[in-house]
Amino acid sequence: MRKSLAKLPTKEEVQVGFGDAVRALRDEQKLTQEQLAESSEMHVTYISQIERGLKNVSLFNIYRIAQALSVPPGELLNAPGKHPSRR
Repeated sequence: MRKSLAKLPTKEEVQVGFGDAVRALRDEQKLTQEQLAESSEMHVTYISQIERGLKNVSLFNIYRIAQALSVPPGELLNAPGKHPSRR
């Protein structure tokens, strides 16, 4: 029989956690949203929505953001709650 898994986070919790990770890394690197948008070839409005947990980001866009921040994509996928929410 399959073991019981811990309760999975909600979609919103995952999106907020991802956005918090992006914002924290961007802030650490002293980048503006505009600079991150340009280096990831995305629109600044989309970056803002990601950081606020409003967008469910595609795998390709996760890769683009990670490349722009010079981190492995997995670093952006920390479990929700690992980065303090700034909403």
